[in-house]
Amino acid sequence: MRSQGRFRRTALTALSAGVLLAVAGCGQGGDRTAKGTTGTAEAKDVLLQPLASPGPGPFTASTARAADAPSPSGAPDGEPGSATRTVHPVSGAVPGLYGGTRSVAACDVERQTTLLTDDKAKAGAFAEAAGIEAVQIPGYLRSLTPVVLRADAQVTNHGYSAGSATAFQAVLQAGTAVLVDSRGMPRVRCACGNPLGPPVVADGKVAHRGERWPAYDPARIVAVEPGVKAATSLIIVNADDNTWIERAMGDSGGRDRDPDDPPPFEPDADLLFPSPGRPSGPPDPAPSNPAPSEPEAPTDPGPDESSDDFGDPLPEEPWEYEEGDPEEVVPEPTQVFPAEPGEPDVPAEPDAPMEADLGDVFAG
Repeated sequence: MRSQGRFRRTALTALSAGVLLAVAGCGQGGDRTAKGTTGTAEAKDVLLQPLASPGPGPFTASTARAADAPSPSGAPDGEPGSATRTVHPVSGAVPGLYGGTRSVAACDVERQTTLLTDDKAKAGAFAEAAGIEAVQIPGYLRSLTPVVLRADAQVTNHGYSAGSATAFQAVLQAGTAVLVDSRGMPRVRCACGNPLGPPVVADGKVAHRGERWPAYDPARIVAVEPGVKAATSLIIVNADDNTWIERAMGDSGGRDRDPDDPPPFEPDADLLFPSPGRPSGPPDPAPSNPAPSEPEAPTDPGPDESSDDFGDPLPEEPWEYEEGDPEEVVPEPTQVFPAEPGEPDVPAEPDAPMEADLGDVFAG
């Protein structure tokens, strides 16, 4: 019994160590990192991944366009790095959620395709995580659009270990180069070639592991949700001059152009997290105007219509008449009219026999 108890304690200790190594984000011990995250997509350990960091278990070398990455500020503060955060759901079709540079791709899609297809084991693991067949990888990657995140976003990331993809929760720094699908969902992280999926957001406190960047704010994290329908283009923000760009889906920037119908707000508008002093006015007038008008509209016409059609004296008088003369009013319309056409025929017949009967009586 003692040996079994020691075995259980040892197993639990090893398992805990594996989970901690999984979110450590260090380059060494890739197998332990990936194995520790297997099946832990719903764990409350979230790995912070700066935009240039490959993270645990990268599938490929980076294919992201070189960019100036802000230096991380070190490990998160606190004992285990726990903090209450707010994850805001946002549609992938929202203009300005992504950015880029006009006519420049954020990722080298062709190189990404080559790196994945040259390694059959990684190609199989990538395809399984992406929900496709390995032979579909080239077409799948070319159907995605290279852009950069403009807000810190939580995703389900996948590391590679021992021929399989292992899931873990991660927050990608704003500025991270990703490939997105036609519904605006991040599908590949270009800094490591890892397949991405929708996040699994845990309630309450979570442990934030890894390197924290200076602008990281646990209350300003987005969770991208698929757009209502597949889009043919994305409206992104030009990082060079803060203008709008319309980028066709599956294009690397060669067909970038100004949108024919630009959004009704500036590219630098803080749409996802409007501060109390910022113009949160567009949503305010919409609910405020209909709110007072709706109660007034039904109350005003309500009494008018009832007084015109169903006034107080009108319903009371007919009911009094019906109660006062119920027998006279009801039978007259229903019995008199059918009786009148039959009466002229009936009296003609009894007149003749009555005369005959009288004659007989006088005769007697």
